Amino acid sequence: MTQASAYYDERETRDPDSRERAQFAALRALIAEAKAKAPGWARILDAVEPRAVGDRKALATLPVTRKSELLELQRAAMPFAGLTTRPPGSLRRLYASPGPIYDPESERPDFWRMGRALHAAGFRRGDIVHNSFSYHLTPAGAMLEEGARALGCAVIPAGVGNSELQARSAADLGATAYTGTPSFLKILLDKAGELGLALSLERALVSGEALPPSLRGELESRGLRVLQAYGTADCGLIAYESEAKEGLILDEDVVLELVRPGTGDPVGDGEVGEVTVSVLNPDYPLIRFATGDLSALLPGPSPCGRTGLRIKGWMGRADQTTKLRGMFVRPGQIAEVLRRHPAILKARLVVESRAHQDHATLACELGGPRDESLAAAIAESFHTVCKLRAEIAFVAPGALPNDGRVIDDRRKYE
Repeated sequence: MTQASAYYDERETRDPDSRERAQFAALRALIAEAKAKAPGWARILDAVEPRAVGDRKALATLPVTRKSELLELQRAAMPFAGLTTRPPGSLRRLYASPGPIYDPESERPDFWRMGRALHAAGFRRGDIVHNSFSYHLTPAGAMLEEGARALGCAVIPAGVGNSELQARSAADLGATAYTGTPSFLKILLDKAGELGLALSLERALVSGEALPPSLRGELESRGLRVLQAYGTADCGLIAYESEAKEGLILDEDVVLELVRPGTGDPVGDGEVGEVTVSVLNPDYPLIRFATGDLSALLPGPSPCGRTGLRIKGWMGRADQTTKLRGMFVRPGQIAEVLRRHPAILKARLVVESRAHQDHATLACELGGPRDESLAAAIAESFHTVCKLRAEIAFVAPGALPNDGRVIDDRRKYE
């Protein structure tokens, strides 16, 4: 990568057939190393001969490991289910994401490969990056910081919350770039305006939640260029947006498949399927890892000149898991809240968007009297289990639909 280059490296513009050959050669070596050094993968891939995985047809015969299974896999073999090729004590950082699901980070530079997405968003050496992703146990803050440092940027480790302090710090320290959720970027800009602060922000890479066109338009009307990235704590970067803003381009170290939810069968061209990736990371190899997210392929290369596969972006969840303010919330977590409060007969988490802000309400049917102290106790349990705030609403017994749904995501993305 050179400072003036439009591309992060030459791999972004290589011939697609050359990319496919190189990725499958790397994948065969990765499978062999995973079987030799990671007991979990040795078990999952026991019947797999690495040399036989020469193309996508062969890859489609391998077992799928779903993100939704990680919790139980890790409980059976703490902390990482035997899926790392490095012992925990030799890693750089160990994380606990909600669930809890434990995630590793080695000393490999830019472990999550976020530098590529930041470069496409215009971040360059000398930028001062205001990073408002969480630094507490979850890896999001470090993911973006490591990518920014790989480009030679300075980073303000802002974390979450306290919008007034964040706005003043961004103004005083001369932040030129932003990483975080798009909704918090709006909060930050609004707070700066309220306080009469002049921000120097010119560009942003946002992630962790949807970026509706209306919100992007509002943010860009304030003089920022706003692009988005799609990744997970397990996989790191999966895909990123370029200046063309026509879909998300696959990271060069990710082999993508879109499979029919609940199966390992690839969907047809243009069909929506579950995002399933093989991540070419020798320290934490993920092979046919189904993320639970839905997307579809876009035809042809990006107008920006990058030749990698493109996806439409996030199109929903293959299960009831949802992402709220950048954090996943799973049905099992709602069940844990109910377990802590036997008075709740049934509950449903309703997620809505109000003025571009995620809003969560836990609607509860009770078997006894309702009171404010119980509502406060349930709210505290929800925050403890999910690391998020939710409004508690009591409804009459039988008011919630009998459809088995625990999480009702009502957000609409135009």
